[in-house]
Amino acid sequence: MNRSMLTASVTMAQLQKKIDTIGHNLANSNTNGYKSRETNFNDLLFQQINNQPNANEEIGRRTPNGIRQGSGAKLSETNLRMEQGSIKSTDRSLDLALKRPNDFFGLLVEENGDFTTRYTRDGAFYLSPYDEGEMALVTGNGDFVLGTNGEPIFVPENFKDIKFSESGEVIVTNNDNTEESLGQLQLVQVLRPQLLQAIGENQFALPDLEQLNLLDEEVYQVVEGEEGLIQQRALEMSNVDTATEMTELLTAQRSYQFNAKSISIADQMAGLISNLR
Repeated sequence: MNRSMLTASVTMAQLQKKIDTIGHNLANSNTNGYKSRETNFNDLLFQQINNQPNANEEIGRRTPNGIRQGSGAKLSETNLRMEQGSIKSTDRSLDLALKRPNDFFGLLVEENGDFTTRYTRDGAFYLSPYDEGEMALVTGNGDFVLGTNGEPIFVPENFKDIKFSESGEVIVTNNDNTEESLGQLQLVQVLRPQLLQAIGENQFALPDLEQLNLLDEEVYQVVEGEEGLIQQRALEMSNVDTATEMTELLTAQRSYQFNAKSISIADQMAGLISNLR
């Protein structure tokens, strides 16, 4: 295949991944607690052609000697942006907004009959009937919200009011106006957020840390007793900057068009050469 066509086609495939990432960000611009992703590119291998054996003939040249023929660009990494999203006040007592960028709510999620831990910044919680006389604090998908003891948070069926302290303590007011503490929400501070793996439903998982030769305390820690972590009756919005994403989208599409055009021109040139008599 013509080198210019090969270079352009490789780059186009990588640019499509960038466009897909931008589209995903824009689609989730109104998702509670969503964290956008940004893409970075690196050059692929290039061929160095030393077409001038005598360096003395290149006096005054400011660029490196020779010719470098590249083979395209590659999407090297997709980084999770952890900037804090704006906080929007609501009227729901079960809406909670995290006020520190790297904090997450701990969840207990059932997958194929097994329970595993997941993390989210979406604090739109609900109460779901669980057992006689009690309800479970769950996400919109029905996943359990964990306490610091590693167990789901359960709330008595009949209560007058529920409130969450800024440190995550769950307190209910019973019908006789007595207050009862039901435990502490599990708040996890992720020290290496780039290790988080998005698994859908606005949730994240951590990889097998043993395979990475990392200790749990090097990656995350459970936060207890700190004030100013949670705001009740509020939700964190996504941190997607729509204007920036649209600008990046236009730039990526323009680059895609340039590479597509280079394939077309290379094809036309090949046609002209083949028709030479």
